[in-house]
Amino acid sequence: MIQRNQFKRSALAFAIAIATSSAVMAQSSVGTINGHAESGSTVTIENLATGAKRSVSPNSEGRFSFTQLPTGRYKVTSGSQTREVSVNAGVGTQVEMGATELEGMVVTGESINPIDLSSVESATVFTAEQLQKIPVGRDVTNVALLAPGTVKGDTGFGNLASFGGSSVAENGYYINGFDVTNIRTFLSYATLPFEAIQEQGVKTGGYGAEYGRSLGGVISIVTKRGSNEWNFGASAYWSPSSLREAGKDVLSRDPDRAGSDDPLYVYRSSNESDDLKVNLYGGGPLIQDRLFFFGMLQAADDTIDNYGSQTSESTNYDQPNGMVKLDWNISDNHMVEFTGIYNRDDYTQRSYTSDSEFYTTFHDDLFTERKYESGGEVYTGRYTGYLTDNFTLSVTGGYLININNYLTNPDQSIIDCATAYDSFDGGLEYVGCWDEPNFGAGGPRDPNFGPDEDTRKAFRVDGEWLLGDHQIRFGIDREKFTSGHGGNSSYSGGAYYRYFTAPGGNLNFNGTVVNLAAGTRYVRMRTRDTASASYDVINEALYLEDSWQATDSLLVYGGLRAETFENLNGIGETFVESDNLVAPRLGFSWDAAGDGSVKVFGNAGRYYIPVATNTNIRASGGEATGQAFYLVTGYDQFGAPVGLGAQLGQTALDDTITNPVNSATVADKSLSPMYQDEYIIGTQFALADSWTLGVKGIRREVKDGMDDYCGHQAALSWAEDNGYGDTFDPGTQARCFLINPGSSADMALDLHGDGNLEVVTIDASYFGLPKYQRSYNALEFFFERAGGDNWQMQGSWTISHSYGNVEGYVNSSLEQGDPGLTQDFDHALFEDGAFGDLPNDRRHALKLFGSYRFTDEWSVGGNLLVQSGRPVNCQGYIPQDDPSIGIDDDYFPLYGASSFYCRDEAGNRVLTQRGSYGRTPWTRTLDATVAYSPNFADQKLTFRADVFNLFDADTVTEYNEVGDLTPNTTDLSPEFLNDVNFQTPRSVRFSVRYDF
Repeated sequence: MIQRNQFKRSALAFAIAIATSSAVMAQSSVGTINGHAESGSTVTIENLATGAKRSVSPNSEGRFSFTQLPTGRYKVTSGSQTREVSVNAGVGTQVEMGATELEGMVVTGESINPIDLSSVESATVFTAEQLQKIPVGRDVTNVALLAPGTVKGDTGFGNLASFGGSSVAENGYYINGFDVTNIRTFLSYATLPFEAIQEQGVKTGGYGAEYGRSLGGVISIVTKRGSNEWNFGASAYWSPSSLREAGKDVLSRDPDRAGSDDPLYVYRSSNESDDLKVNLYGGGPLIQDRLFFFGMLQAADDTIDNYGSQTSESTNYDQPNGMVKLDWNISDNHMVEFTGIYNRDDYTQRSYTSDSEFYTTFHDDLFTERKYESGGEVYTGRYTGYLTDNFTLSVTGGYLININNYLTNPDQSIIDCATAYDSFDGGLEYVGCWDEPNFGAGGPRDPNFGPDEDTRKAFRVDGEWLLGDHQIRFGIDREKFTSGHGGNSSYSGGAYYRYFTAPGGNLNFNGTVVNLAAGTRYVRMRTRDTASASYDVINEALYLEDSWQATDSLLVYGGLRAETFENLNGIGETFVESDNLVAPRLGFSWDAAGDGSVKVFGNAGRYYIPVATNTNIRASGGEATGQAFYLVTGYDQFGAPVGLGAQLGQTALDDTITNPVNSATVADKSLSPMYQDEYIIGTQFALADSWTLGVKGIRREVKDGMDDYCGHQAALSWAEDNGYGDTFDPGTQARCFLINPGSSADMALDLHGDGNLEVVTIDASYFGLPKYQRSYNALEFFFERAGGDNWQMQGSWTISHSYGNVEGYVNSSLEQGDPGLTQDFDHALFEDGAFGDLPNDRRHALKLFGSYRFTDEWSVGGNLLVQSGRPVNCQGYIPQDDPSIGIDDDYFPLYGASSFYCRDEAGNRVLTQRGSYGRTPWTRTLDATVAYSPNFADQKLTFRADVFNLFDADTVTEYNEVGDLTPNTTDLSPEFLNDVNFQTPRSVRFSVRYDF
């Protein structure tokens, strides 16, 4: 063996000791052991938890590989040499059996950004043991936010992460290799008790052809499982409301409101949250070495109290959840596993209403109580067969069901109350008896449909063949995702009324100008009703990939993925079908120093994302929206109009509730699903004293986006220019239809008014839309000091820029969560001024976290995040008299202040630019933890306290970006750029756990 200096021996030892990075199966629940041994010898591995063994013979170059391994600790033996290693999900562990100076070394597998020469990119893996040492929220998003390149998305979508400039609705979520992403909106996923997680892998991009259907990142969870020893435990986590600091209130800037009894714009100081979770778990062998069991049960008692103007809300979650995991080693070469998860979240919500004009600071006696069902169940199974030394086959299948916040005790007296606000005096006052905290929760619902459920039925088959220097993988998968939607009115009482007092002069009512005397009272009535149906999405894919060890120091990866997406309407007709979407992937990994201490890597790939079932429901389902204005004298105790007079202007109405739109008119016949190209180049190197450093550059660019265009004028203009102006019936066309913005569209039109549709190509110029543009450039520096002794530290610094004319599948500025159906491309006017820095653009993000054990019993940990702010816009009403609106002038009054046209201080409507109003401030958050594991309990008992936002930083994180007051006045909103959201106040979490 060639001798090297001491530093290189240390670097090699450390590189091997922490070699747990992403292989090409980044979303998988299994890992790999790779390495070198003497040619002609036998290498044997043994799972130390289950006793399962496998043996292979190295090839002529001495290389060996064990693939598709369950996670855990393994003993690797060749001749007289033995190593112990950790295998983590989706990563490869390097073992050098010929490196005599490494004898006796233990591979800990605790590193987050290690060196793995068997992959084309690094990944981040967190184990349960690691997460117990640092202060982090007990959910998968907070863990994912520890990884480089991730930022927290807008709070309007819940607690979700943006990966590499993508929207929060473009990620994939997996449990034990089964896709649990809810593709109704891509904004949720099947959960499980956090205590059941053994490992969480976080991938910010660059995964191989084995997987797709996401443009952002991938979160892959591996659950705990049983072993040959029976182990049990219990834990409790409590975050008391009494130790949570008060939220921050904000005064209104409206001069009429500031001097009134209702002076606050944001009220949070009385908000409370008390969270208690208790876990019982255990597992062991049902049959020694063969059949293993793990199970856990989680009980919860979580109460959240939120306060607002004249209303307050109390929600209680107390539904037990649990998980069961069975692993059957039929033999050392055949394994079967089953996972069952119960994640129902039935909860009770009380909504309180006060008669006072003051902000409520307590829950009074007037309330309505609603009970909801949500969540469901997940069942997944997997077979793995090591059919020969060189060929492995796995089959995975599963079923998922999820209920979407189904109201189980509807109060008919509340449902029948009209949704109503009084703006007669210039303010906004709740009137009637409706449930204000649940605005838009829905009115009368189809009693025969039942809850809105999502189901997934999926299977996949994967093969892996080691052929000389080539590791060849191939497979096929198919999923059918079904979303049910019960028809209902979006508003309590079937309509939403808002009462106004005219300032005097000319006012625009749905495109008609009417002169009203000052003091005239009128009402705006809005309706939105939908029909019941179930909608399917069928996604299929096949892939082929090859990891070729071209030389001892160079790995070359090539992959090809072909996908098919199909979306069906409520009666089973296909309206979007995309076949043979080819997604190539290329990459390399180079052992630059020849000793494993320096890795240079790169990859390039194309990634597609399916069309969400929310698009099926909204675009192809039965839906009617309407808006009309009437003279009125007042309203009754139920909020309904009294003295309804003449209608002002025409009705803006899109009526497809009775007969869903013709599926042939819903989408461009040549529609391309949204896809993105990504390029990564980077390096990692090991230093002495257990340090690794790395840097990588990332370029992401959406090459073709998909969204809906709403209006008939584009098709009418084309028809007039082509001789069909007198016969074309625009009423046969869907109001909104899917296109690739900036491209021509093949549309089905009734050109002769005879009911027969013809497919014609409408040039992009008729829509007036720019190309779908979103780009992300980043430079990531990441570093780690492995915890071989008493302390460990990890961190990253990301410098990035996310820019374009559209955020992606959601619109954070408007908090619109309609994937593929945002208003961004509804009309060219919404794209005016739209190019700029996007909502998830955080130019700098510094993350630093770690732990230190200063005695056998005591340890501390910390988690620091320093992050720059997000861009700020001015949102206003589009110029509704713009000639490009044409015959669609009855529809566009339905839009709120949601364009980049905005009033200036002089009251003029001017075009602003996205992000031109500065940024929110930098934020700095430090979390801390202290843990005590007493020796008298053999350190099986641990007491711990976590403090989140230790210094109670309360920097603003979001401003009010609505600049226009109303569409009919020239006033700038007094609340424009007022504070809306802040950093989460300081809170404390206590925990105790006992494992035996």
